[in-house]
Amino acid sequence: MRILNICAYTWAIGGPARIIYDHTTEVLAQGHQVDILSPMTPGEKMYPAPQGARLIPCARTTPVSDIYREFSIEMYQYLKKHIDEYDVVHMHGIWHFGSLAPFLIPSKAAKVITIHGLLDKWAVAHSKWKKQIVTALYQKRLLGKADLIQINNTDEEEDVVRYLGYRPKNMVIVPNGMKLSDYQNLPEKGIFRAKHQITEKQQLILFMGRLNIKKGLDLLLPAFEKIHQQLPEAVLVLAGPDDGYQSETEEFIKKNQLADRIKLVGMLTDTDKKEAFSDADLFVLPSYSEGFSIAVLEAMTCKIPTVVSDRVGFGDYIRKYDASYLTPLNSEGVAEGILKILQDKPYALSVANRAYDMVTENFDIKVVANQLLEEYKKIQKSHYL
Repeated sequence: MRILNICAYTWAIGGPARIIYDHTTEVLAQGHQVDILSPMTPGEKMYPAPQGARLIPCARTTPVSDIYREFSIEMYQYLKKHIDEYDVVHMHGIWHFGSLAPFLIPSKAAKVITIHGLLDKWAVAHSKWKKQIVTALYQKRLLGKADLIQINNTDEEEDVVRYLGYRPKNMVIVPNGMKLSDYQNLPEKGIFRAKHQITEKQQLILFMGRLNIKKGLDLLLPAFEKIHQQLPEAVLVLAGPDDGYQSETEEFIKKNQLADRIKLVGMLTDTDKKEAFSDADLFVLPSYSEGFSIAVLEAMTCKIPTVVSDRVGFGDYIRKYDASYLTPLNSEGVAEGILKILQDKPYALSVANRAYDMVTENFDIKVVANQLLEEYKKIQKSHYL
C-alpha cells in the first residue's frame, strides 16, 4: 500500500508529527510505502522522518498562508503531478489548505481525514469568522466526501455529529498511540535539574506544550501563584515554543516576582525532553482543547503523576482508569490538583501506576497502527469496486 500523509511536519506542531512518526515506523515494518508531504515556513525545524519514509517539504505561499493556514502552491503542484501514485491520502487536521487540496484533483486515491480535536467547542470558537467562511465554502461537504474520518474518542464523535448535524457512515474511532519502548530507559535523574538550577528538594512541576492560551496557561499561572504560597520551594517549568502567549506569561512572572520559580526553557526534544520527564514530580496540562495529547501519554508512560483537564483527547479512558487528577477548567481546581499530587505521595503513586496501565493496555502503537491499517484496507477495497 502506498500512503501519503499531509501535515505540517515540524517540531513546533507537537503531537501530530509524533503520531505520524510512530505510525509510519510500524507501517514501514509491514512493507508499506509512506511519504509525508509537509508545508513549511523557511527556517522551521522539520521533525525527523523514520528510516525508509520520504519527507517532501513544500514552501508555504505567503502572504496568503498567513491568513489561510498552510496554503502552498508547491503542495498543490506536487499533488497534481503525483496523487495517482498513492492508494491512500491521509490529511491531518482540518481548516487548512492541506485538507482541501487533495479534493481539488481527481484521483483514485482513498481520502482519509483525522480531525485531531479541531471540532471541539473551544477550537471552533477560536478564529470563528475564518472557520465560518471555510465551513460555508467546503469543510462540511468535504468531510462527507472523505472515504474515512478518523476520530480518537467518543467526545470527538459528539463534536463531529454536532458540527455536521448527523453521524457520518464513514467515521471510525481509532485512538492514537505511541512507541512505549522509547520511554523504558530514561536518563539518570538530576541532569535536567542541574541544567536549570533546580535542587533535588524542590518540587518540579512540568508543563510541556506550545505556549498558547488553549493549553490553559491562563489557569495554570494563577494556580501556581496559589501553590507557591503553600509550597514556596515548588518550581514550574514551562517547556515549549511561543505560540502567542509567551509575552503574557513573562508579564505574569514579572508582576508576581516569580522569576526564580517559573522557568521558561523553550521547546525540549529528544534527550532533553526525556531528562525533564526523568526529573519531574508532576506533569500538568489544563488544556481547553487537544486532539490527542502525546505529551500527556509520554508523561504517563514515564510514570509521572498528572493533573490534566478532560479535554486532552482521551478523557473517557482517564475516567475509566482513574488515571489522573482531572481538573475543572479554573485556576482553583488546577491548584487543588497539583497540591493533592505533591502533598499526598501514596495518591500520586497510585495515579501514576493506573495511568501506566491505561497507556500500555490501550495505546501501544503496534496495536493502534494495525487498527488504522485495517481501516485503510477496507476503504481501499471499496474504493476500487
